[in-house]
Amino acid sequence: MKYTRLGNTGLSVSRLCLGCMSYGDPKQGHHDWVLDEEQSRPFYRAALESGINFFDTANIYSNGASELVLGRALKDLARRDEVVVATKAYFPWGLGPNTRGNSRKALFAAIDASLNRLDMDYVDLFQIHRWDDEVPVEETMEALHDIVKSGKALHIGASSMHAWQFARAQEVARSNGWTPFVSMQNHLNLLYREEEREMIPLCHDEGVGLIPWSPLARGKLARAWDETTRRNETDAMNAHLYGGGDSADRAIVDAVGMIAEARSVSRAAVGLAWHFTKGVAAPIVGATKSGHLEDALVAVDLELVDEEIAELEGPYRPKEVSGLTMPTPPSGTPTVKG
Repeated sequence: MKYTRLGNTGLSVSRLCLGCMSYGDPKQGHHDWVLDEEQSRPFYRAALESGINFFDTANIYSNGASELVLGRALKDLARRDEVVVATKAYFPWGLGPNTRGNSRKALFAAIDASLNRLDMDYVDLFQIHRWDDEVPVEETMEALHDIVKSGKALHIGASSMHAWQFARAQEVARSNGWTPFVSMQNHLNLLYREEEREMIPLCHDEGVGLIPWSPLARGKLARAWDETTRRNETDAMNAHLYGGGDSADRAIVDAVGMIAEARSVSRAAVGLAWHFTKGVAAPIVGATKSGHLEDALVAVDLELVDEEIAELEGPYRPKEVSGLTMPTPPSGTPTVKG
């Protein structure tokens, strides 16, 4: 495994981050492809044995069960000072009006509840899952600063938002002497590259670490165009983000396949390796089947040449901005466990 600093911090993270949305309780939330605790344990063990030290979850994943499962796995399999744990808050986790968003009250409650489920004294990275139009950014940034100063989080990060929003939040933090964001968890892959226009240059300029989600476009880059999976057919986010596709997307998927065959590696390895050409610190990878982690690990040492990068990027056509909002859950508002 290779390691890098997360942004301008002294925090060392593996070049792959294990995304924990796939682990928790399939009876909680709205994803029946989620693995339960017993099924997920081998993936945590394999990740740690491979050198992965970076784990990302959120209070909304499996309605809190993801944090419970992650906390118990790391307690049994790792030393706390050797792993980097990230979690997130924003999406509704309860029925009340203050159990969502980025208000001071909501964030203070969220971090305490997450630490309780994780059974940890602190998280290494506490992230706002999305921008909140209803809360003054000053309130959000001061609350996050106070959470850091309380010792409950070492660093703070953000997830998908407009570049101007991220820049505004950073300036509010700097002008008030508050803690700035050190990472951006944004939507980026070969089928969605709109972040290259503003967000990625902004993050590079400010020394903010990039830890993109959906680096394989919900698996579309890991298989042939006409292949499908159970998750692909049942995941509402898949249709929301990549519904339909077009000839350009197909050409990109075909290019991934051709390069993978020529290099004798998996499609997933090629799709993930491309991220390192964009200055990404650690793409967030999911693993629910044997082989997923092995494919991802190959990407760390796979260096794409200029001609291959041109083949992968050439067919791309601009897309509408996506990933800043989420589809409405099929029924009601969740109540997070724990």
